[in-house]
Amino acid sequence: MCGIFGVYPHKEAAKITYLGLYALQHRGEESAGIVVRNGKKVQIHKALGLVSDVFDEKILAGLRGEMSIGHVRYSTTGSSNLKNTQPFYTKSRIGDIAVAHNGNITNACALRTEMEDKGALFQTTMDSEIVVHLLAHSKTKDYKEAVVSSLGKLEGAYSLLLMIDGVLVGARDTFGFRPLCLGRFEGAYVLASETCALDLIKAEYVRDIEPGEIVFIHKDKIESVKPFKPTKCAFCIFEFIYFSRPDSFIFGHNVYATRKRLGEELAKEFPTQDADLVTPIPDSGTYAALGFAQCAKIPFEMGFIRNHYIGRTFIQPTQLMRDFRVRVKLNPVKVILKDKKVVVVEDSIVRGTTSRARVKTLRECGTKQIAMRVSCPPLRSPCFYGIDFPTKKELIASNHNIEWIRDFIGADDLGYLSLEGMLKAMPLQQDKFCTACFSGEYPVEPPKKISKYILEKRR
Repeated sequence: MCGIFGVYPHKEAAKITYLGLYALQHRGEESAGIVVRNGKKVQIHKALGLVSDVFDEKILAGLRGEMSIGHVRYSTTGSSNLKNTQPFYTKSRIGDIAVAHNGNITNACALRTEMEDKGALFQTTMDSEIVVHLLAHSKTKDYKEAVVSSLGKLEGAYSLLLMIDGVLVGARDTFGFRPLCLGRFEGAYVLASETCALDLIKAEYVRDIEPGEIVFIHKDKIESVKPFKPTKCAFCIFEFIYFSRPDSFIFGHNVYATRKRLGEELAKEFPTQDADLVTPIPDSGTYAALGFAQCAKIPFEMGFIRNHYIGRTFIQPTQLMRDFRVRVKLNPVKVILKDKKVVVVEDSIVRGTTSRARVKTLRECGTKQIAMRVSCPPLRSPCFYGIDFPTKKELIASNHNIEWIRDFIGADDLGYLSLEGMLKAMPLQQDKFCTACFSGEYPVEPPKKISKYILEKRR
């Protein structure tokens, strides 16, 4: 998962992009970058770290221009280092090119090998760089034809922002795996991963970029084309469960309300009579817990208080960093939890280590009984479209049954929301979603083997 943001034309494009990235920080905390265009001059600044660490007033003041794209990164392909930070920028015969990408290109290894055989020199281990090379090596000098022909060669998931000379381009794969929306702000067009970025700058939400759509934003107009053969939609359901901010609208619907419905369905599937309270694992579990408590008519309490200066544990690039943040991220409210029968609501269990640490903390607080409820089904299959669990060995539910997981995390009881219950809670028809991580049924054929570029990150 990554966050992307772009704006054109606006005299403070870089500053607007900075604010947009700030709102999208939850989508990636490894690095941040902004490219800005001022006439024919292009400037870029990117570095490892949070948006607020990478940019300051002096840096932003030096990034002058009317067109800008930005990126916050959480890596699923490529290692965590400076050369892999986005946006990528290069010069080519169709013009200056900058690329910011959210998603995973599943045929990246084949495309890269093909281009290397033709003499292409890659500077990074990122699948996103493939887009740059496809555009730069396009046989046509017409940028629209180059974009269409290049994207037509990609398989998998992509929401893309491109800067090609004086044009801002936004594009989504035909399945629509990753969100991308269009807004208006002070006469400029804005493209963003989520509507929360529009809200921060008080931009007007116009619509979502549709699956398979490419928009070309000029200084005085916007053009839209749909050059690819339509496919079925495969919106990432994990966007609603975990990734997106609760105040965002993604795929046209509100995340907060959807998470509450997940909690309601969870309460219906696991009726609880004797619990003293329901408490969430903040923050993404909060709204499902609220729905659970209201449906079950059990008091809702915040049994954990989050340290908001610590990043999201799942989106950290190494297990060592995740373990550290698990310990310091949440602090229990012991007076609420002691001697109580507690229902703990979590959004998901990926590796199991975080849940185990939470249950241990509750035991140390003197909690009498712990029933853990999870607002999605067991994650059993790897994701190849942008979520950081590319192998089965990283998914606890892929290798163990629910009873084993319950014992491993130390809970008295463990219940997952069923696939049917999860889909029932969604605001769209169930055939609109990708549920491969639960069902193993992939809308796009996964690669026969995980590329060395993905595996590099695991080392």
